[in-house]
Amino acid sequence: MSAFVIDAFEFCRNNGYKEGVTPVAEMPRLAAECTDPSGQIAWAIQGGQTRQGYPSMTLSVSGTVQLVCQRCLAPFGYGIDSSTMLVLGKNDEDADEIEEILDDESIDVIVGSHACDIMQLLEDEALLALPQAPKHEVCPDTKLMDSIKSEKVSPFAALKSLKSE
Repeated sequence: MSAFVIDAFEFCRNNGYKEGVTPVAEMPRLAAECTDPSGQIAWAIQGGQTRQGYPSMTLSVSGTVQLVCQRCLAPFGYGIDSSTMLVLGKNDEDADEIEEILDDESIDVIVGSHACDIMQLLEDEALLALPQAPKHEVCPDTKLMDSIKSEKVSPFAALKSLKSE
C-alpha cells in the first residue's frame, strides 16, 4: 500500500480534504480478511476542528469486499459504508484529557502526528467496518448443510440397544 503521509495538525488547521479510490489488493491487512483482493475502497478524509477547538479528521470508506459466509462457507460481497471522527491529541496525556472532556463514545481520540500515513487510518476504518462473523442474510444454497444435518447420527444411538427392558 502506498503511503500517503500528511501533517495531520496542519491538515486539520487548513480544513484539508482528500478523496480517492484504493484497490483492496493495496490494503494488505484488509485483503487478508477477504476471499479475494478484488474490489476497491472509495475514501474521503476531511480536516477540521471540533466545537471545542480540537483538531479533527472525519474518515469515510465505502466499497464491496469479498468475504466467506460463516454459515454456508460460500463467498459473498459485503458492502462497507463507514464514517468516523478522529480527534487529535498532541501526546498520550493530551489525548486522554481530550477524551475525558469530550465524553463521547462515538468519537475516537488518537495521538496526532506531523507525519501521519492516512492510508493506514483508512485501512483501519475499513477493517473496523467488517463483521466479526460474516454471513449472508439468507444463504443461497443450503443443500450441503442440510445433508450434514440429516446424516448426523446421535452418539447415544448405540447405547439404545444396550438398554434392558
